Amino acid sequence: MNNVFDEKRTIDLLHQLVNIPSPSGYTNTIMKFIGNHLHNLGIAFKQTNKGAIIATMEGENTSDHRLLTAHTDTLGAMVKEVKSNGRLKLTMIGGFKWNAVEGEYCTIHTAQGKKIRGTILLHETTVHVYPNTDAIKRDENHIEVRIDEKCFNADDVRSIGIEVGDFVTFDPRFEVTEAGFIKSRHLDDKASTTLLLQLMQFINENDIKLPYTTHFYISNNEEIGYGGNSNIPEQVVEYIAVDMGAIGDGQSSDEYTVSICAKDSSGPYHYELTRHLVELAKSNAIEYKLDIYPFYGSDASAAIRAGFDVKHALFGPGIEASHAYERTHVDSLKATAQLLYAYVISQMDSED
Repeated sequence: MNNVFDEKRTIDLLHQLVNIPSPSGYTNTIMKFIGNHLHNLGIAFKQTNKGAIIATMEGENTSDHRLLTAHTDTLGAMVKEVKSNGRLKLTMIGGFKWNAVEGEYCTIHTAQGKKIRGTILLHETTVHVYPNTDAIKRDENHIEVRIDEKCFNADDVRSIGIEVGDFVTFDPRFEVTEAGFIKSRHLDDKASTTLLLQLMQFINENDIKLPYTTHFYISNNEEIGYGGNSNIPEQVVEYIAVDMGAIGDGQSSDEYTVSICAKDSSGPYHYELTRHLVELAKSNAIEYKLDIYPFYGSDASAAIRAGFDVKHALFGPGIEASHAYERTHVDSLKATAQLLYAYVISQMDSED
């Protein structure tokens, strides 16, 4: 079980993924990267009209299928308004809070392909001018982008190619500490995407025959609610979303174990499938936590809402400070990788 997780290879791939800008709606580059990665591994896949990638590994049972999904799309923003002061008003992509990106370096991606740097700031940041800056509400009317170009008005901004609708991405600031912590924006859900890619590589390299045909669905619209709710093969019986565990007051999840979700804002996950995951963790000595996420939804819950008749479950690495500057530990990635492998080689509940 231990050799299913290659720490260096996992961290190196995760580093690559978080440094590819991919807010929801602007994911072509990262999906092309993933397609090339799978092609180089010799793993066949197809791409949906929405841009998601589905790789399939045939199992001994070709009638009852499994599907595991993780998402590459991240939080981000778009230019809402080119302001008269030469700065940019933003509109959010995904559910973050403005304070989580205040002070962050960013990139504006123009329709012509230019990448222009900037900083996300409160308009009233300068304390020598605005003495009550700490009391000003952080919202779309006060947060703006200071562009790193000589722009004094809206015409200057447009002259360098920036326009309403351009995507704005946040610097990830990826770092690995000696103690094994991984700090970066967008660990949600590029950590889980990395683990699925690594799992496929492990299965392929070791010529492992899975008990069931298994689909690996890399979605690209999860942060806006509809990443994995289409193109699900009709033979799929079990659907697993691999996504972050939420950490905070009242939560069980931590940064050192795999988090198994029993319920989120969409309601309870499939009881028997969730218990199957728990028993796999116990029998394989995998450190885990059971948890409930009150303000959370996954691609598995999106699939249920779309009407798919599947057993659905959710687990993944514990991620601290979600939708901000996130952190996890290599131990959590390892535990998640181990549970992923234990699951894909296990028999379904009805055949235990």
